[in-house]
Amino acid sequence: MRSPIDHGAVAALADQPLDWRYKGLPAEWWGATPAQICGDSPELFSAGVLGPVCVLRASALTHNLVTMARWCRRRGVELAPHAKTHLAPQLLARQLDAGAVAVTAATVSQVRILRAFGVRDVLLANEVVDRAGLVWLAREMAADPEFRVVCWVDSLRGVELMSAALADAVRPLDVCVEVGMAGGRTGCRTTAEVDAVARAVTASPRLRLVGVAGYEAACGQDVNAEALAVVTGYLTDVRAAVERLATAFETDDVLVTAGGSTYFDLVTDVLTGGWPAGLTVRTVLRSGCYLTHDDGLYARTSPLQRAGAGGLTAAMSVWAQVISRPEEELALVGMGRRDVSFDQGLPVPRLLPGSEVTRLNDQHAYLRLGAHDTGVRVGDWLEFGVSHPCTTFDKWPMIPVLDDGNRVVDLIRTYF
Repeated sequence: MRSPIDHGAVAALADQPLDWRYKGLPAEWWGATPAQICGDSPELFSAGVLGPVCVLRASALTHNLVTMARWCRRRGVELAPHAKTHLAPQLLARQLDAGAVAVTAATVSQVRILRAFGVRDVLLANEVVDRAGLVWLAREMAADPEFRVVCWVDSLRGVELMSAALADAVRPLDVCVEVGMAGGRTGCRTTAEVDAVARAVTASPRLRLVGVAGYEAACGQDVNAEALAVVTGYLTDVRAAVERLATAFETDDVLVTAGGSTYFDLVTDVLTGGWPAGLTVRTVLRSGCYLTHDDGLYARTSPLQRAGAGGLTAAMSVWAQVISRPEEELALVGMGRRDVSFDQGLPVPRLLPGSEVTRLNDQHAYLRLGAHDTGVRVGDWLEFGVSHPCTTFDKWPMIPVLDDGNRVVDLIRTYF
């Protein structure tokens, strides 16, 4: 069996010359390859970098990879990290090398990116209803017997559309019936719906029922006792569906999958161990944000932070310069909605205690300074942590990875 990703295709990214498309990076790097640049290990801020610029910390990435892999091994679960977090093949290769068993995608377009880099095992965490996407998946499965993709289904109409589009497929498409929650996102809302969809899948020669899927953070990411009880109740329903459908699965190795980056501890508590005799179940998490962690949402909610289990380290930040000091306690920074996430909290200034970003424009951040920070001057570089790395990654087509001396040791290409 070949490697889970084409390391040659990933390595080839280091030989593609840089040009004007990569915002923030020095113009002096145009025409040079990442391999050449990283071979020189330039200090980023003396190399002609433009503000703002997003960076990753090499030591934090390594720490987070090792920490999550160790946690999964100890808890007896597998990991299929969500590619949508970063859509960076170089980072996916590191996650797979660290023990991930597959890669999660949200759309067929994302799967096409993964396949361009030879990713072999994919969880497509949605019901696929467009004929073009299904036909393309069928072609990929026909061309590569080792390519395995599993997608979700939560409706009889979905079963009908999939079956019709896959009429000429050489092998059936593996699917998980998705269990939803009231007020949540996708997924069957009732036991009767789950069972009816499962029956429809097993009746279709174009589909193969291989497991049950869910997403436990569909109603929010609070970590108070009430929220944790709701999540536990939902996961109990997912477990019940696996047990109820035990004789319907068309595989000896049943997949149960859930787990964002907030409640993966509860997923392992509820969806591992104690399965009925004769039922072999693989529990696969789909967490993605653990790799970079953050200074906002996941700093508050990650199970590894809440449990005090050594924790994760924020690996991503955005650097920008102060461009105006129009009021005594106000600095305008050259960083805005085009550069940094804001959907799950505003950027967090580092090394400026008592200061906070109060709002963002497209290209400006309003930084309200603490009383002792009035020495911040126009032209100063400031570092900001992010909240929710997914929606920072998608703003940067190439991101430098820095060592602890701010020297560039890698350049990460994203494909949003």
